[in-house]
Amino acid sequence: MRPPTAPTTSTRPHHVSAGLLPLLAEADLLDSPADWGATRTPAGVFRLVPLRITRDLELLTRWMNDPEVAAFWDLAGPAWVTAAHLRTQLEGDGRSVPCLGVLDGTPMSYWEIYRADLDPLSHHYAARPHDTGVHLLIGEAADRGRGLGTVLLRAVADLVLDNRPRCARVVAEPDIRNTPSVSAFLSSGFRLAAEISLPDKRAALMIRERALRTLL
Repeated sequence: MRPPTAPTTSTRPHHVSAGLLPLLAEADLLDSPADWGATRTPAGVFRLVPLRITRDLELLTRWMNDPEVAAFWDLAGPAWVTAAHLRTQLEGDGRSVPCLGVLDGTPMSYWEIYRADLDPLSHHYAARPHDTGVHLLIGEAADRGRGLGTVLLRAVADLVLDNRPRCARVVAEPDIRNTPSVSAFLSSGFRLAAEISLPDKRAALMIRERALRTLL
């Protein structure tokens, strides 16, 4: 469910100078996802746990080599391929946080929570300050195709809106060809705002708005 766009940690020089990066890191660009806590969903108790390479690399590498995942994440291969992708975020300024999605104590999904307004994506839509983006993959084939994506997308969007008061919108940009992903977003309160052309794909721009969260 994550489009393989340019790394989300890329700096936008016309917005953020190198001298400001330490200050931005101290400001905590995503309001500490590690502290968001658990939420109860129809599928069980869910929480986002910030990823640690030493603990989680083997599991995530296995997921990335699943053909259904590799088709849209483009990170199949040895562990160093996944590790390099993770380090880009973990060693960045905090604008993108990779997390495991843990359901009833079991890691079963991978998430990237990121500042969409500071991401290259913002060049392709009318971004607003503190727009927060999500990328998602469901790790095990047995967990796909039974509505978990919809349940967890709604839960994570609610976590973002509950814990990031400055954020008015949660956004995503799945590949338009990824029909199950687009359907899950639509079923979890997101709307299709536009189709946009990114450097390596045609994407569905999905938006869930704080103002409409109780209506959709």
